Amino acid sequence: AAVSILDLKPLRPWQQGIHLHSKAGIPLGVMKVLDPRQLKPDITETERILTVLDETIVKLEITRLIPRVIGSLERYARMLGPEITSSLLEHQKLAVEIQHLLASPGNEESKRDVEQRLKCSLRNILRLFLANPLLYHGLKYKVRVRESAADVFIKAFMEFRDFTLERLLTSPDEEKEKIQFIKDISLRVEKNTEIISALQEELAAVIQTRDEEDCKAEIQHIMGEGENQQKEDEKASKYKCSRLKQEVQLLGARFNALVLEHRASELILRKEKCKAEREIQEWVQRYDTDMTEKQATYDELQAVFNDEKDQLSLLMEKHALLLQEYTEIEEERRMLKEKEEEAARMEARRNEAATYIQAFWKGYLVRSIYKSKLKKGKGKGRRRK
Repeated sequence: AAVSILDLKPLRPWQQGIHLHSKAGIPLGVMKVLDPRQLKPDITETERILTVLDETIVKLEITRLIPRVIGSLERYARMLGPEITSSLLEHQKLAVEIQHLLASPGNEESKRDVEQRLKCSLRNILRLFLANPLLYHGLKYKVRVRESAADVFIKAFMEFRDFTLERLLTSPDEEKEKIQFIKDISLRVEKNTEIISALQEELAAVIQTRDEEDCKAEIQHIMGEGENQQKEDEKASKYKCSRLKQEVQLLGARFNALVLEHRASELILRKEKCKAEREIQEWVQRYDTDMTEKQATYDELQAVFNDEKDQLSLLMEKHALLLQEYTEIEEERRMLKEKEEEAARMEARRNEAATYIQAFWKGYLVRSIYKSKLKKGKGKGRRRK
C-alpha cells in the first residue's frame, strides 16, 4: 500500500537517529522522510499488514454508515441497487429481532442463532460494499452521520495504523541506534551526576577540614576547572546547536518543498475526484431520466396492450358465437343438401319408374295391336278357301 508523506506524523527526536549519513551528514531517520521511495514498505508481510489495517478502517467506516442508510433506505434505494437494499432490509429485521430477544429474558439458543445470522448479514453487506468502492465513497460524502463513540474508535484505530506504519518503517539498525542513544544519554547523565556528587562531597570535606585560605584556593581551583569545563561544554554545545540548526533549517526547507509538492498533487487528485463524482452524478441523473422515459413508454404500451387484450377477448367471444352459428348453418345446409339429394333420388326413381311403366304400356299397346292384326289376317284367309 502506497503511503503519502502527509499521512505520517512528525518524527520524534529519538526516531531520527544519532548517526549521520556518510555523504550528506543527514541522520538516517530524516533521510527516510526526504526519500519518498523509503516510505513504501519493501517487505510483502509489511504490505499485507497495512492492507489488512486499511481494509479494517474501511469496514469500520461502512459499519458506521449502515444504521443511517437503513434509516433513509427509500432515499438511497435506487443508488444502492436491489441486492444491497434487500440485504439491508434483512439486516434491519435481524437487528430488531435481536433487540427484542435481548429485552426478553431466557431463550439463549435463539439469541445465539440470531447473533450468528446478524454477523453473517453484516459480513455479506461489507462484501457487497467493498465490491463497489465508488458506491462506498459516494455514500461517505452524501450521508451525514453525527459524531459518536464509533468515530472515536475509528480515529484511535487510524492512529494505531500510523503507529504501526511508523514502527514498520523503522529498521532493526535504527531501533538499535535509538536504544544505544538512550543508553549513552543515560550513562552520561549518571556519570555527570556522580561527578557532581563527588565534587560536592569533596568540596564539603575541604571546607570542613582545611582552613579558609586553602578552602578558597581549592574552591577557586574547582570553580576554575568547572568554568573551563563549562566553557568547553558551552562551546561544543553552541557548535552542535549551530550545526543542528542548519540541518533543521535545511530539512525544514526540504520538508516544506515536499509538503507543497504533495499538496499540489493532492489538489490535482481532489479535482479529479470531484470531476469523477460529478460525472457519476450526471450518469445517475441520466439513468434516472432514461428510466423515467422508458417507464412512461412502458406504461403507454401496457395500456395499449390491455385495450387490445380486451378487444381480443371480445373478438374471441364474437368468434366463438359466429363459429357456433356457422356450425349450425353448415349443419342446416348439410341437412338441406341431404334432403335435396334424397328428393333428387326419389325423383329419379319416379322418373325411371314412369319411363319403365310408359315403355311397358307402349309394348303392351304394340302387342295388343299386333295381335288384333294377326287375328284379322287369319279370318280373311279362311274365307278365301
